Amino acid sequence: MDTIGGKPRDLSEINARTDSRDILAHARQQADLRGFDDVFIVDIDSHIDDGGNWPDVMGYIDDPVIREAASSFGDGSKRGAFLNSTPGLQWQNVFGRIPHGQGLKEPTDGGDVPREIELSRRCMNQMSLDYQVVFPNALLFLGMHPVREMEIHLANAYNRWLVEHVLPVDPRVQAMLYLPFNSPTDAEETVKRFLGKPGVAGFLVTSSRHKPVHANEYMRLYAMLEEAGQVLAFHSHLNWQDEYTSQLNRFISMHAISFVLCNLVHLTNWVINGLPERFPKLNVMWIESGLAWLPFIMQRLDHEYLMRSSEAPLLKRMPSDYIREMFFTSQPMEHTSDKLLEATMDAMNAETQLLYASDWPHWDFDLPSRIWDLDFLDETAKRNILGYNAARIFNLDIPEKYQATAAQ
Repeated sequence: MDTIGGKPRDLSEINARTDSRDILAHARQQADLRGFDDVFIVDIDSHIDDGGNWPDVMGYIDDPVIREAASSFGDGSKRGAFLNSTPGLQWQNVFGRIPHGQGLKEPTDGGDVPREIELSRRCMNQMSLDYQVVFPNALLFLGMHPVREMEIHLANAYNRWLVEHVLPVDPRVQAMLYLPFNSPTDAEETVKRFLGKPGVAGFLVTSSRHKPVHANEYMRLYAMLEEAGQVLAFHSHLNWQDEYTSQLNRFISMHAISFVLCNLVHLTNWVINGLPERFPKLNVMWIESGLAWLPFIMQRLDHEYLMRSSEAPLLKRMPSDYIREMFFTSQPMEHTSDKLLEATMDAMNAETQLLYASDWPHWDFDLPSRIWDLDFLDETAKRNILGYNAARIFNLDIPEKYQATAAQ
């Protein structure tokens, strides 16, 4: 027995079609108990159902030949057209025990509001969110696509679908648009095309890819983003195709290592090759790698730099100093030891550099209470992490009722 809107409701077994308001019933209870309706909260990582809407996304492909060819997939339905994910290895639902983990199929009202907005509103109400920044699902693999130009076609279609169909409806729903990073010139064109569009909060690189972020061909892209005051985010994902990770035989192993490894490599290249010195005003964010890896790489790079500083000639400070100025999202926040988590947050300047992320509707999502209930954080730090840090770097409007706490 549970309650929704004050009325008792019997909850049946959760399946892929369960109303997300039921799945998140306890989130609403937590929000009420903790007074979250009086706390400014921004979710920096929530995933939109691009895969379930793939036939519609295919209608936004610019190239008419590719757009027509999509009809040859899925017995004409266009489902999964041109994507390079491997459905047989999607084990995040733990063999059906967490059915919503592979996409919400719940019915919506079917009115004038797009389905994606209705689902976002349900989630925001239950979690007491003021803004939700959405990311793709199906496109997280796209950086490893064997056909380079297909990343460009699919990225542009997804971005157009978001900007033209989803984002104009509700200003509380924001998005970081997908950059076809394997083609630097097309990534630049993506920025030019969508910069300033309503709801565009920044730009995203999916981290599962074999492209060195320090390559000279990306410098113009970074300069564009820095000049425009845009956030550049790296969102991690699994990659079972690398030689090292291909040795792993369980999804638990892959999830523990691969989601960290891809961002760890990109961050190391970013720092050691002096990009923080070249683009000091560019806000760089690392998403969905958790936090536990940060003390390791900060200490490791500092240790190496003290012995071989000649190999990082652009650096003027210790590597960890640059890392402390980057931004990180909380999910999945490893919390098996208060002492370790507190030391981690202290090392990374969490009060100003950490942003709350739920990762909803994925199986390991975190509610705002994961931050609010940390005893070692004071209230100012909690409010910064839950919302005000995001408002600062994304230039989000803060409602009047939060202005007093925002000024603290």
